[in-house]
Order: sequence, then C-alpha cells, then structure tokens
Amino acid sequence: MDLAPNTLKQRLQAGEVLTGLWLSSASTLIAELAGQAGFDWCLIDGEHSPQSLPDMLPVVQALASTPTAAVIRIPAAADWMVKQALDLGAAAVLVPLVHDAATATLMASAMRYPPHGHRGMGAAMARASRFGAVTGYVHQANANACLIVQAESRAALDNIDAIAAVDGVDGVFIGPADLSADMGFVGQLEHPEVDEAIDHIIARTHAAGKFAGVLTFNPDRIARYRGMGVEFLGVGGDIAVLAKALRALALQSRGAGVGGKLSGP
Repeated sequence: MDLAPNTLKQRLQAGEVLTGLWLSSASTLIAELAGQAGFDWCLIDGEHSPQSLPDMLPVVQALASTPTAAVIRIPAAADWMVKQALDLGAAAVLVPLVHDAATATLMASAMRYPPHGHRGMGAAMARASRFGAVTGYVHQANANACLIVQAESRAALDNIDAIAAVDGVDGVFIGPADLSADMGFVGQLEHPEVDEAIDHIIARTHAAGKFAGVLTFNPDRIARYRGMGVEFLGVGGDIAVLAKALRALALQSRGAGVGGKLSGP
C-alpha cells in the first residue's frame, strides 16, 4: 500500500487560499463539527491549550472522518515533538517561536527521515503508516512532510529572509499577538507598525517561493489577508467562537423578559 499524497501541502504550494480553525477545546465532538463545517484545515493547538499528545490523538481521529486536514501545533521547537506529531498523522506541523534560520533548519531536519533528516525510525508502530500497512512509508513520507514555522518576534522579522530560504520550510506563519507584544504593542494586533511587519513577512515569504499564513479573530481582516495572497489563513478558534456565542446568548436571555426575543429551534 502506498502513502496517499498530502493534498493540503499540494494545494498550499499551488497558491490556493485555504481557511482553517484553531482547535483548543480538546473536544472530539467540536473537532468533528468543525471538520464538517467547510474548513480546509483545523489546527490542534498544543501550545496554548490543555492538549498533550494523548489528547491530540482522538482529535486527529475525529478529523479523519471529515474532509478537513489535521494540522498540529507543537508546544515548542523540539525535534522529538515533531516526530510524535508526524507519527500521529498530522498533514502539517506548525512550530512556534522560530526566531532564526538555525532553528528552522533543525525543524526541517526533524521532519524527514535519513539521509535528508533525522526523524526517528518508528513508522511500523505509527498511526501515520496505518501501523505498518503502508509498507513504503519511510521512503515516501519525506515528500509529504509539510513544515510551517511561526514568525512572531522582532528577531524573526529581522531574519525572515534566512528563515524562509531554509530548504524544508514549506511555509511561514505569522503570530500577530506575540509579534505585536515583542514589538512593544501589547494587545495592539492591528497597530500600523505591526501591520507593516506582517506585510513584510508575507512579502518576503512569497519572494522565497513559500506559502504564508496568519491567524485573525477579526472577520474584517479576512478580506485584507486574502487580498495579500495569504494561503494558510486562520479565521478563528473553537473556544473564541463558542465563548462569543454563549455570551451573546446570555445577554439576549437577560433581556427576554423585557421585550427581547430569543432565537432558536
């Protein structure tokens, strides 16, 4: 049995704009719901949510029953974390806080089996190889590997050309929250200087022939990023969407006794 091609990677490299949702709830039910909602990808967040590797496995399995690709963000730039995310069957791995080309190079190597990298040889036990059923997995997996490194600091901004040029880095993702904070604009994700930095990272990433990504929780910003050709476009998160909806419902319900109207089935 051969390994199926990584269509998420192929579509991103072809320049398609693919939208996705952050999954932080550790809920398989919400993951399945999101996977059936029409997103191209969902990202299982291991950095800012209570999801360890055992928590991620059932979420990946829930997404597998949907048309939506599973992306995993590991907690830190550690090669052993990359290995475990790949073994779970992630279509792409997002690595946070990549400040320089040396870190990007290490992560690119961690994504690939020898002789092109140093990924550990444990495929026969991994979900990614269907537990050994994909007999040629170790020979085919390198071509499928999709690494996205996260630029979210002034250092990454300064080093963006070198980071984007690393062979094996497929895309660069911008973290506006951390980037704005590191630039001295805590909580000001849309500050003009932050926007200028984001625009620069996107432009330099595209100049290197790689795809660019960004996350926004502001629907008014989606058109802006689409217009800039951002291919890997995060448009919200499960916790944020649910919290906003529940707060709105609570406010609406408190006004129901004085002329408010509740909507629903």
